[in-house]
Amino acid sequence: MDAKSLLQLTKKPNIKIFSGSSHQDLSQKIADRLGLELGKVVTKKLSNQETCVEIGESVQGEDVYIVQSGCGEINDNLMELLIMINACKIASAGRVTAVIPCFPYARQDKRGESRAPISAKLVADMLSTAGADHIITMDLHASQIQGFFDIPVDNLCAEPAVLKWIKEQISDWRSCTIVSPDAGEVKRATSIADRLNVDFALIHKVRKKAGEVDGMVLVGDVKYRVAILVDDMADTCGTICHAADKVLSAGATRVYAILTHGIFSGPAVTRINSAGFEAVVVTNTVPQEDKMKHCSKIQVIDISMILAEAIRRIHSGKSVSYLFSHVPL
Repeated sequence: MDAKSLLQLTKKPNIKIFSGSSHQDLSQKIADRLGLELGKVVTKKLSNQETCVEIGESVQGEDVYIVQSGCGEINDNLMELLIMINACKIASAGRVTAVIPCFPYARQDKRGESRAPISAKLVADMLSTAGADHIITMDLHASQIQGFFDIPVDNLCAEPAVLKWIKEQISDWRSCTIVSPDAGEVKRATSIADRLNVDFALIHKVRKKAGEVDGMVLVGDVKYRVAILVDDMADTCGTICHAADKVLSAGATRVYAILTHGIFSGPAVTRINSAGFEAVVVTNTVPQEDKMKHCSKIQVIDISMILAEAIRRIHSGKSVSYLFSHVPL
């Protein structure tokens, strides 16, 4: 074997980053952070609405990362991601990692009724079948979704970035109360409250029947305090807006909402505009430019540096646990 062939066998694979069509701005920020160019890829729809993907450069033996968030036209974007993974895999990529900041179908993580599907498990199976070797995501709606995979999953956390925003943007944060808008978010809210060393409160929903909220009961004290509502995801914003009204009526001086994934579908923007929020703060796991044009209360925390650092550490074989308590500089 000559020296050139030996060098090709021993050299470290390069990082190749490709962007799906769901959130190209975030993909570009990740690439810029790593000092790389986005890989060449063409995605298009055929006349019968089939998705067609063409990878425009060699990925043979390379460490490939495909960024595609579960937002917008979710089903089309999911299919596009699966095809991109498979295209890279059959082109002999060394490892293919799907970077999915907002995991699609994450709320369908269990059987709420008989004969109901567990769609998050189905998505996990499809990603593995397509050829994904690794998954990077952020603040899964239910952390047990990691167990649906037989491949490594890094469920990153937006909490360090949230803590940084609170300390920098809310001058009297030391006298605030972190509020969980429902029982499902207690763990997330108490973690933030503990790290800030501030009080915690909980809103309990009282239901007449399934899917119909009759009222809310606030457990905890927010009187004369800043209330910060914390949730992983807001879609139509019914719960978070009712929770804001509840804490304001209980005597809170100001109310903020901090969310990881701002889906904001249907009447969400109208509800936010009508509610008494000082600000609704979301990360850019989902693009927010269009929503911000219609709602001045929406503010965005950039988490591209967390995803970029995770990619750098995984590529070099280092632990990503640092990212659960620190925001990369």
